[in-house]
Amino acid sequence: MSIAWAGRVFRYGLVLALLGDSGPLTYKASRRGDSEIDTVARYVLGGVPGATTIAFSPYGYDERQLCSPGFNLPIGRLTRSVNGGYSEYHTSADDLGLLKPATLQDSFETCQRIVSVLEGDGQYVNLSPKGEPQLGKRGLYSGLGGRTALADHENAMLWVLNASDGGPSLLEISQQSGIAFETVRAAASALEQAGLLRPAGRAKGAAPHKPAGTGRKHKRNKRAVARRAPGRRS
Repeated sequence: MSIAWAGRVFRYGLVLALLGDSGPLTYKASRRGDSEIDTVARYVLGGVPGATTIAFSPYGYDERQLCSPGFNLPIGRLTRSVNGGYSEYHTSADDLGLLKPATLQDSFETCQRIVSVLEGDGQYVNLSPKGEPQLGKRGLYSGLGGRTALADHENAMLWVLNASDGGPSLLEISQQSGIAFETVRAAASALEQAGLLRPAGRAKGAAPHKPAGTGRKHKRNKRAVARRAPGRRS
């Protein structure tokens, strides 16, 4: 893959290495230090016992190439032990015996959570911003579930409605409110389905967001692109 090409299409990236040893999870920030991947990785690792974050340095693995000044891509690195951080590193003893199934599983689940937050985050606009809309008549207050979980979900809806002026992201609302991101994300989805919220980049009255690559229109477009592709000029 060409790094120059990657610089035109990447929103963020993550270099993965050394994720099976018994060391604590360590996130190394991108050269920018404040990119989307940096914010999300710090948030996720903040909930992992013993995990640490370190600043960028021009020593390590592929991130030092991807974050060189000519590219400066928003790419961080996730490891357990850092390069050179254990005595067996780059010796004949650096073998599969150092890998632990439990730590590999934990590393995988952490990567899943990072991806989940990245894909679920976004900015929204409250479509009923003058005062607090009636949630009960829209079926957004439920009598099901435990009292604490129900209170968190309702509180998250109030936070999302109040903060959604097209500025703060759902992750920022989560951090400001102290409510778990997954709860804030679920609240935003419920409010959007009720017609009280829309993504900041979409015009009022457009259909609720669906994941890319779904629906009959997409399939027709895909076939059309496939037919046009052979004659397309470069």
